[in-house]
Amino acid sequence: MPLTNQQYNFISRTYEKRRAENDYQLEQRKTEVYQKIPEFQELDQKIISTSMEHAHILLDPQSNRQLSRKELLDALHQKLENMKSYKLQLLTDAGYPKDYLEPHYTCDACQDTGYIDGRKCSCFRRLEVELLYDASQIRDLLETNNFSHLSYDYYQGDDLALFQNAVETCKKFINNFDSDYQNLLFYGTVGTGKSFLSGCVAKELIDQGKFVIYFSAIRLFESISSKMYTKELSDQLLDALYHSDLLIIDDLGAEYATDFTKSHLFNIVNERMCNRKAVIISTNFTTPDEIRTHYSDRMFSRVFRHYAFLKLTGTDIRIQQRRND
Repeated sequence: MPLTNQQYNFISRTYEKRRAENDYQLEQRKTEVYQKIPEFQELDQKIISTSMEHAHILLDPQSNRQLSRKELLDALHQKLENMKSYKLQLLTDAGYPKDYLEPHYTCDACQDTGYIDGRKCSCFRRLEVELLYDASQIRDLLETNNFSHLSYDYYQGDDLALFQNAVETCKKFINNFDSDYQNLLFYGTVGTGKSFLSGCVAKELIDQGKFVIYFSAIRLFESISSKMYTKELSDQLLDALYHSDLLIIDDLGAEYATDFTKSHLFNIVNERMCNRKAVIISTNFTTPDEIRTHYSDRMFSRVFRHYAFLKLTGTDIRIQQRRND
């Protein structure tokens, strides 16, 4: 899903602000030089008047020329070059760098336009990713929930095998994200890495420019409930839930299950399946049958048919970490 018009407008305003600030700083530097080197300003004015004078001669067919057009252009060019060289000498003699009165850019590559030869500059991509992190609502979470913090030290035996399989499945999910429609469902005992692996996937995809939305199950249904009577906000939320590149629903089953939550969960899962938009669900249910019992056969059949079930077991990692501290 591309960025919204509002997000693109924010990026456009960012570049406009950069250009305005850099133009202002250039004018400040020019004013400083004019005050310190009065002759510099006189040369600038002379360059302008000389260029206008010769342009008038060249454009006026009635002008009585003693020199040919080429001779006039050559003379103009030489005169301007001499004045520019003298200006540069004045600038450097006063202790300024040669490029002091050249435009300075936040990004030299695109000169603060955001584009190079019609393609987005890397600085534009960085702004996109920043907005995607903000939109995902998990910026802080991903500082720790990412592959750079991956460790197998908390698992042994069958628990380790299950975790290794889940990690490999996540990496395939990331690598094939654009070519292979897939969904993941992590289930199993508390504190065994389900949310962690969801975060690992989210960070990799956001860094690739994908629009990832994260909700805990409780906050998801609270958000839907609070915004459903405000059409504009409701439409924005549902658009993100239905059309984001990846939706993560964490801790499913922790919410208070009602017909309202079951209905909206089914609608979200079903709509995203129709749009071939990926979902990652994590839950502390320890068996698929618990999911079926908690929700409905209709919901379970949708999940079971189109999701890879990844079971994680073991001792709560947070408890192990506290023991080691």
